[in-house]
Amino acid sequence: MSEYVGVAGTGPSAAFFDLDRTLISGSSAYTLALQARKAGLIPNAEFVRDAAGAATFKLFGADDDTTDAVKARVLKAVSGMRQSDLQALNVEILPRLLARLRPEARRLLDRHRQAGRDTYIVSAAPQEIVEPLAHSLGMTSGIGTRSKVVDGLYTGELDGPFCYGAGKVEAMVEIANWNGYELDQCYAYSDSASDLPMLEAVGHPVAVNPDAKLERHARRNGWPIVIFSEQTKSVVRRTVRSVGAVGIAGASFAAGVALSGSRGSKRRTGFLHR
Repeated sequence: MSEYVGVAGTGPSAAFFDLDRTLISGSSAYTLALQARKAGLIPNAEFVRDAAGAATFKLFGADDDTTDAVKARVLKAVSGMRQSDLQALNVEILPRLLARLRPEARRLLDRHRQAGRDTYIVSAAPQEIVEPLAHSLGMTSGIGTRSKVVDGLYTGELDGPFCYGAGKVEAMVEIANWNGYELDQCYAYSDSASDLPMLEAVGHPVAVNPDAKLERHARRNGWPIVIFSEQTKSVVRRTVRSVGAVGIAGASFAAGVALSGSRGSKRRTGFLHR
């Protein structure tokens, strides 16, 4: 039995969204670490290290060795922790994350729902946070990193893929198999080159406020690039320079956002595994 059967939906296609700096501004990992520190679940030294590490991990990506090291350290840190303690943090975490939802992302979610398409968050953040957040947004569900739980305590082992890099694709493929989605009919949105496997696994990849590496890749491959508004001069300048629109990605951005890229982004039927 798949660990994802509980989030199975019934639509013919889906839209998959990265969380940090895509659906929301900023880092969910920082918010989680802050609330965990306040609740006494992690010491101050770990909080500072994790908050800084999360930003670096997201912005610059990581090779396989680094990913494995981070995964091992996170799993060790939660080993023996009560699952209920992590779930209880949602009272403080969810309102903070919802307050940082980009308005353009909200309109885009609505467009996909109106088209009859299922919508998912796909994030390395814990499933205990990602799934309730997705439901709060009216999405089909959230796909996060699952840790094995025995008698209410985390064992320090994974219970599914680590949802980062190729691990996101593994989770998406399993969801697609359960729901009968064709990934070449699906959409994916992310800001980071670390999510290239996720973006290349679908027929309709979209770069959102992309980092430099992802922007270069998107332009080379004719992917749409969307700029969600942020309160920074650099992003305003980029938004003014951006032009064009493509498919559903452009339909929901009537104001405060612009898109660039070619029409007719490529469709693929295969999956990229890295």
